[in-house]
Amino acid sequence: MTDITPQMVKELRDRTGIGIGKCKEALTEAKGDIELAISNLRKAGMATAVKKEGRETNEGTIATNETATNIALAEVNAETDFVVKNEAFQKFVLSLVEEISSTSPSSVEEFLKQPYSQDKGLTIDEYRATLVQSLGENILVRRIELFPKKRECSLALYSHAGGKIVTLVEIQGSESEQELAREIAMHIAAESPEYLSANEVPERVVEHEREIAKAQVKNKPENIIDKIIEGKLRAYFDQACLLNQKFVKNPDLTIAALVEKRSKEVGKTLSVSQFLRWRVGGE
Repeated sequence: MTDITPQMVKELRDRTGIGIGKCKEALTEAKGDIELAISNLRKAGMATAVKKEGRETNEGTIATNETATNIALAEVNAETDFVVKNEAFQKFVLSLVEEISSTSPSSVEEFLKQPYSQDKGLTIDEYRATLVQSLGENILVRRIELFPKKRECSLALYSHAGGKIVTLVEIQGSESEQELAREIAMHIAAESPEYLSANEVPERVVEHEREIAKAQVKNKPENIIDKIIEGKLRAYFDQACLLNQKFVKNPDLTIAALVEKRSKEVGKTLSVSQFLRWRVGGE
C-alpha cells in the first residue's frame, strides 16, 4: 500500500483547492499518483481550475540582462533563501546573465565550459565551484535563455517577487510596443498561461480534456452532450491559452482583443509571437 504523506496531500490541495479529506481519498485511490488523482477529481467534477504546479520546491532566483541586441535570462538555485539573498550570490547571478548576453551559449552545458571573462583562468563552472566553497551550499545553474532583438519586434520583461517569477513577451509588427509587451508580461505572471493559442495545444492534451468532459456529462441527454463537451473545451482554452485569457487589468478584453485594439490605434498589424514564464523551481 502506498504511503500518502502530508506533503502529498498539501500539494494536491494547493493545486486543486479541494479539502484535505477528499485530497487524501483521491491520492489513496490513485496510489499516490498526484496527476492521476487530479484527473479523477476533475472527472468527478470536483476540481476545475487546476494549477500546473504546487508550491515552490527550490530556492533560487531568475536574473535578467538587457542589451541593445538581446535579453538574457538565467535561473540559479541554492539550498536556502539565506544564500540566495547573499551579496556574493547575487553578484554571481548577475555576472552570468551578462556573460550569456555577450557570448550567446546554446546550452547550460556549453555555457559552464566557457572561460569566465573576468578571470580567464576559470571556466564558468569553476567560478561556480569557488562560490560553493565560500558559501557552503550547492549552487546550480538550472537553465539559461537568450532572446535576440529582431527587426519589427518589441521585447519586454517583467520580474515579480524579487526574481521568483520572470516573464517575457515578444510583439511582432513594431519596434515601439515595449509598453504593450510589458503589460501582457505582467498579465502572464498573474495568469500562468501554458500555450499561446488553442492551435498550439497538443492533440494529446485536447483528447485528455475531452475525456474528462465526457466523464462529467455521462447522464445528460445524448443530443446535448457534444455541445456541452465543446463548451468545456472552449472553457479550457480560455483558461490555458494566453490569447483567449481575459486581460487582468480589463476583463472586458481578451489578450487577443487587447492586441487588436492597439493595432487599430497605431495603424499596424501587431501580434504576440512568443512568450515565456519562468518560476523558480518550475518547468
